[in-house]
Amino acid sequence: MQLVVLGLNHKTAPVPVRERFSFDKQELAKALDKLYEETGIAECVLLSTCNRTELYVALDGYSSSDEGRNTDTLKQTVLQILGRIKGSQVEEADRSYFYFYEDDACLDHLFRVSSSLDSLVVGEGQILSQLKMAYVAAYSHGLTGPVFNIIFQKAISVGKKVRATTGIADTPVSVSYAAVNLAEDCLEKPLAEAKVLILGAGTMSELTATHLAAKGVTSIFVSNRTYTKAQELAHRFHGQAVAFDNFATEAQSADILITSTGAPHYIIRPELAQTIMENRQGRPLVMIDIAVPRDIDPEVAQVEGIYLFNIDSLSKVVEANKQHRLEEAKKAEPIIAKALSEIHEKLNYLSVRPMMVLLSDRADQIRRRELHRALVKLPDASDHDRRIMDSMSRMIVRKLLRDPMIHFNEIAGKEDEAMYWKLFGDMFNLK
Repeated sequence: MQLVVLGLNHKTAPVPVRERFSFDKQELAKALDKLYEETGIAECVLLSTCNRTELYVALDGYSSSDEGRNTDTLKQTVLQILGRIKGSQVEEADRSYFYFYEDDACLDHLFRVSSSLDSLVVGEGQILSQLKMAYVAAYSHGLTGPVFNIIFQKAISVGKKVRATTGIADTPVSVSYAAVNLAEDCLEKPLAEAKVLILGAGTMSELTATHLAAKGVTSIFVSNRTYTKAQELAHRFHGQAVAFDNFATEAQSADILITSTGAPHYIIRPELAQTIMENRQGRPLVMIDIAVPRDIDPEVAQVEGIYLFNIDSLSKVVEANKQHRLEEAKKAEPIIAKALSEIHEKLNYLSVRPMMVLLSDRADQIRRRELHRALVKLPDASDHDRRIMDSMSRMIVRKLLRDPMIHFNEIAGKEDEAMYWKLFGDMFNLK
């Protein structure tokens, strides 16, 4: 079995490419169903966020020690799997956007993702919950087993520890926070006096509203296709809900428009943007698109008076707050190194665990049979005496097996492991 990850993110691929390989909730559920039907996959987890799509796979029939094993062939195999679950072949021109890591490099990458060291905003908190949700979804579909259950639970634990023991999250910087900072920089008046219209009522919109409120903004309007969700979010921040059909009218008086709807197509095109600006008497409008796929057609930037930014634009804002987090991120290195060492021990143990279980079960079977025979010859034995004999027999078996178990665990993953499998199997007639 070989561990690999195939993915692309904000570092390797621009927004249009990331959009084509992202999975919304409905697509994700279908993709997991398709993954269940894939042959050659022992275990897998699919992670898809606004900034990354990653497919973690434990491949059957491969091993890092296999002679003639070809990394390019493995990458091609996983690219084909991704194409099948996405419903469109990965074109040759797109392949350079994907990274591919195996075994230790795969684990190291996963731990860095969970610790948010690989995020657009180092230290942002969303990725840990997103990774956990991806793991739970895969687990619920029967796509994880003993290997990925250990690995992903450890990754989640590492992410929590890094956030708790370093200052990587001291400053509340995230994509949504960066969006608020960008809007503040573009305004000609204090942010607290601005009227903000938020399109969408999901997690990113809620985080954006939280940062706006923290900056003193009191005029927050929320519009969403599901009006009740807009009402719920607006109520939380003492704002007002706007019917989705009327958001363009409301935008005419807004200072900032932030979009994060999750729509599969542009909801603001140049024609609509032009209509909005015609009724603003020359006042500029800051539009910030933090959705993937994008909500706002890039051509909107050509409309006079509109300042348009998308997720890629936010990287410039993020840079100003990066240095402190990068310094704190160095403290995460020993945590990740220790986690890698611990994972190796656990994964090595998995290879010998079946033999340990067989040996333990066989010994307990013999113990129970002999205890039964002894008790038949002692019909007058009290319940107290029977419990003492049962406890004593268990302790004898445990002590007899202790040294063999320790030794067998020590050779897990080493060259002698196969020899010991045969030795123990023949010695104790284990099958």
